[in-house]
Amino acid sequence: MNQQHPVVSTFRDHPRFICATCSAVLALQDELISKSFSGRDGRGYLLHSAVNVRLGEKEDRPLLTGVHTVADVFCVGCNDRIGWYYHRAADQAQKYKEGKYLLEREKMVKENNWKLDD
Repeated sequence: MNQQHPVVSTFRDHPRFICATCSAVLALQDELISKSFSGRDGRGYLLHSAVNVRLGEKEDRPLLTGVHTVADVFCVGCNDRIGWYYHRAADQAQKYKEGKYLLEREKMVKENNWKLDD
């Protein structure tokens, strides 16, 4: 099912991450936990939260740090797969990832919203 969802424009005056394909806002940069993660296609960022995304089906997936129950994350603006959401970690040492998003660096653009003084 390929439903289009409305993209919410939010966090206008804050540094944020946007979708590299359609420019939908995905997260505030303040939500960044770590840049030291690996995604399917390269580096990934672990984030507390994300917006303008929808989750795919839950599945148990073998990752570098063990098997995790995850769901792919899709941008609601363009439907690109941009990472995954951690539902559950089997290993106690990996529990901190539960409820967090891994968004792939190559799928996002960092937008700083700097204002220049006149």
